[in-house]
Amino acid sequence: MHFRGQKKSAGDVSLSDALDADGEGEGLALLDTIACDQDMLEELSRREAAEQVRRAVDTVLEGREAQIIRLRYGLDGAPPMPQREVADRIGISRSYVSRIEKRALGKLRGRFDP
Repeated sequence: MHFRGQKKSAGDVSLSDALDADGEGEGLALLDTIACDQDMLEELSRREAAEQVRRAVDTVLEGREAQIIRLRYGLDGAPPMPQREVADRIGISRSYVSRIEKRALGKLRGRFDP
C-alpha cells in the first residue's frame, strides 16, 4: 500500500524544491519563479466578492427584488440598467422600482453587516 501511494505522488513537485543553486548554497526555488502581481490578486478578490453578492441575491431576496437588483447592477453579465429601463421592462413605475431596490439593498446590507 505504501509503495502504491509513493508511486502516485512520484511526479509531485513542491514549490520549495530547489531549481538551481549558486556557489553560496542559495538556491532558486520554484516558488521564486511564479509571478503574482497585485492586479491578479485584486481581480480574484473582485470575483469572489461578486460571487458572494450573487449568492446573497439568490438566497436573501424574493423574486421581484432579486430581478430588480440583477437588472440594476448587471449581475447576470448584462450592463447595469437605469431604474427607468428596469421599470419599463418589468411593467411597473420607476418609483416602485426605487422602493423595491431600496428594500432589497437593505436586506443585502443586513446579510453582510455584522
